Amino acid sequence: MSFKSTTMNWRTVLFYGCAVSLLAVGLKELLTGFEDNRCSMTYMFEYPQYLRVPLPRRVARLYPAYGLYLYGEGRYAQETRELKLFGAPLLFLPGNAGSYKQARSLGSVALRKAERMEGGLHFNVFTVDFNEELVALYGGSLLRQTHFLHESIKAILKLYKHLKTPPKSVVLVGHSMGGVVARALFTLPHFNTNLVNLIITHASPHVAPVLAMDPYLLDFYSSLRQKWEKQAKKLKNVTVLSVGGGYRDYQVRSGLTSLPSSPPGDPNKLSLVVTAIPRTWVSTDHLSIVWCKELVLATVRAFFDLMDPETRQLTENPEKRMAVLNHHFIRHPVRMMDDIEESSITLPDDPEAWSEVNSLRLAYTTPKEVEVRYFLFALSSRRKAYSHFYCRSSNLDMTSWVYGCTHRNGSSCLHAVDLSKGTELLPPYKVLTLSLSDLSSVTHLVVSASNLNVKRFMVECEWQRQQSLTLSVPVPHVLSLGWTVSDITIPLTGLLHTIELQHFHQVYQAFKISVGSQCKAQKVDRLPSVYRMNVPWFLEDSFTTASVPSVTEISGMLHTSRPDNTSSVRLQLHTAPNCQYKVSVRTSLPRVLGQILRFFGPMVPVYTTVTLLLACGSQLYSILVSCRPAAIHLMLGKGFQPHKVNLSVYILHIIFSCNWAKDVCSLLYLPPMDVAPPTIPNGTVHENVTASLEWPHLLHPLLYIFGAAVAFWGSALLQVITRLMSLILAVLHRPSVSSDCGTLQLRTQVLVTLSLTVVGGTSCGALSIIAAFLLHLYRVLRLQMTERYLSHILNLAPRKQKGVENSSQDKECYGSPPLLSELALQEATDDLQLHLTLSALLTVPVILSAPSLLHWIRNLRYSTQLDPDPCWPHYIPVIIVYMLLINANTSKLSNSKVLHLTSCLPLPVSIAMVTFSPLHLYRVTYFLLGVLIPLALCCLL
Repeated sequence: MSFKSTTMNWRTVLFYGCAVSLLAVGLKELLTGFEDNRCSMTYMFEYPQYLRVPLPRRVARLYPAYGLYLYGEGRYAQETRELKLFGAPLLFLPGNAGSYKQARSLGSVALRKAERMEGGLHFNVFTVDFNEELVALYGGSLLRQTHFLHESIKAILKLYKHLKTPPKSVVLVGHSMGGVVARALFTLPHFNTNLVNLIITHASPHVAPVLAMDPYLLDFYSSLRQKWEKQAKKLKNVTVLSVGGGYRDYQVRSGLTSLPSSPPGDPNKLSLVVTAIPRTWVSTDHLSIVWCKELVLATVRAFFDLMDPETRQLTENPEKRMAVLNHHFIRHPVRMMDDIEESSITLPDDPEAWSEVNSLRLAYTTPKEVEVRYFLFALSSRRKAYSHFYCRSSNLDMTSWVYGCTHRNGSSCLHAVDLSKGTELLPPYKVLTLSLSDLSSVTHLVVSASNLNVKRFMVECEWQRQQSLTLSVPVPHVLSLGWTVSDITIPLTGLLHTIELQHFHQVYQAFKISVGSQCKAQKVDRLPSVYRMNVPWFLEDSFTTASVPSVTEISGMLHTSRPDNTSSVRLQLHTAPNCQYKVSVRTSLPRVLGQILRFFGPMVPVYTTVTLLLACGSQLYSILVSCRPAAIHLMLGKGFQPHKVNLSVYILHIIFSCNWAKDVCSLLYLPPMDVAPPTIPNGTVHENVTASLEWPHLLHPLLYIFGAAVAFWGSALLQVITRLMSLILAVLHRPSVSSDCGTLQLRTQVLVTLSLTVVGGTSCGALSIIAAFLLHLYRVLRLQMTERYLSHILNLAPRKQKGVENSSQDKECYGSPPLLSELALQEATDDLQLHLTLSALLTVPVILSAPSLLHWIRNLRYSTQLDPDPCWPHYIPVIIVYMLLINANTSKLSNSKVLHLTSCLPLPVSIAMVTFSPLHLYRVTYFLLGVLIPLALCCLL
């Protein structure tokens, strides 16, 4: 090896070593860079039982793999064994590879809640068994699951026919893809929309699939979106709540859980992240969102508040449903849902219970004994100087606590109106902010600090000038990589401060926010500080509680990008009095990489394929020029060509944005370009932010680097595996010195191709593709054995006596041909390098077809044929190509008449692949065939 090639080799290894290090940092941040799981486990107090619900014979025959069950425990399970039900029906839908037994958390908590309810109000929790199908990767079963869900709902409602007022609808709770299937019910042509009026989904990707592995998945989503848009008026009475899991859920990012609203701002569609839910405030992974006690409790409380005591079923009033969901999932006012607001409230007229506050701030701690205490704040002297009144209390009892005085008698207030409706619950206390401009009919404010339960708590209130307590700081640029710090110091005055983080509105931005607090008096009882990341355009707020004094680190990241020119992210600080706070913001490179992989990771396999394809093109060009292929690692170094690929794609993006180019594309039936995964809430793009969407093109070179690193080290791993496997195969096979080892005769090729075609058509196309790949892998292993055997022989033979003199000895010792030359070794090495490159490229269709194979294997006992098969009909040309490439060698390719044309194809095909495949991964196989078919023809022509 020359010095130049050695230098290039080390440069290539160093470059891809740095690239894979960046990729590893991003993956580590994506998979582990979040808070610990703070969810409480839900436990069953009695053994859970699942009673199978009989279905009509027609349904059982059409869907033999599916089932419907009723959840029960203990005495309730015994009482419902005959399926005589009196509660409200609730149906749980598992998601991708989910079990019907995941309903036990929801069912058990609902049973415990029903035991404390008056009037016998309770829910009958049903659950569907979808055979744990991988519907997130294989979309062929989604429509089948939707039809079975329809049949299940009809079967459930038939169980209540014996009641005088039977339920007319079923509540659906869907996890993951189960939530998508729930919404898909309304796309069925004969579905009665009155059968479902409430859907709650957990970690369901409503905007788009996580990975578009087959066209059926995208067709299902397209049909779902179109149906909901066309039937928007008809479905206005259907209430849908979607809950995302937060950063712990790296399988389904929370931005995908946003409900596509049509028309925009649909009041009956609500999307939020679990960290923003009152009394929950935790992030959940994709599985724990099902059993997270805090979320399950919020869901069950909402269900019981939705129940009508007269009909013993859920209310049919959509306004009531949204009011209950807002109460439990958005802004909990720390009061019971059914509390009736009185127009006027009479307060106790006890002079000793009243204290008038003339200072700007109140800080009061209740005594240990029972006490009735009210504080009175005069408004007349504060209206001009202050704009708001802020108050917080660590008393979390479900009672009113702030009033507006309308009739005063001396030092007390006789009549008042309740102002507690705007109370917001935070993790350690409840807060209320009142605008003085809205209190024109009120003369005084009254704050109740009555300690009736002998539980000590603190109350802190103050008058505020909100404008003076609102600050702003520009965040560092994402390319500052943490070297630049933006900080701001908050003055001692004020219990609530708002810091606007200017220019923080894109998902690729990620910051490390440090909040430090210092106080003058150290040994003083204080309420903890609460730091809230508030995102104006989406309900994805997060809360951090910190003691005082302390230094707390907050992760500044977004689940969605800003859809319009609204304000940036705000950091709200509920601070301790007489303490100084300092906020520092710096860019975090690991979190930036984690965000890029979270949102654009599905595009990396496309660039991996592009790198392998361009490496194959360089290999073919090397054969064309020198009649010899180069080493695979050298070709992978040449496969990284962002200046050609990304620049061309960006130019195509500019061209295709023109109207005339769109018309030409429509005439040629070309699909639209795949720019980037959706990052805007509801999956919509506003016209005034079109320019801001140019930034994904800046990320493509980085994604290319990640994809090239995967290709380089993946190919290195493939070489190691083939070496190890060839050592094992050497025990079973006699060594060969011919580079044609592992090839197939023409008759065998035809017979195997026909057999695999028949097998793929009658069972699963992916099975035939993998079988053909294994045959090619056998060819690579035989070449590996031959190359190692010849190298071993030539290393043992003396350099000066390799001629005819020792030919008889070689024949006697090794049983080899009379003449062993370095030419035979070189031929085997060249063919091995060629087939190693091909095997790395041929692995891509195998990986893309693997989900359908797994689905076919799991359902093999119900059906021997996969229907529909995403590999049909392209598996036939794939098999033919694999069979022809088994016999490919350097000599044939160098003498081919079409090699020059074939070597020019990888670059334009790669550009087309990056243009049309990032959001449609299944198209990668079709683009590969655009190069592999001419390459296979090189073996014939």
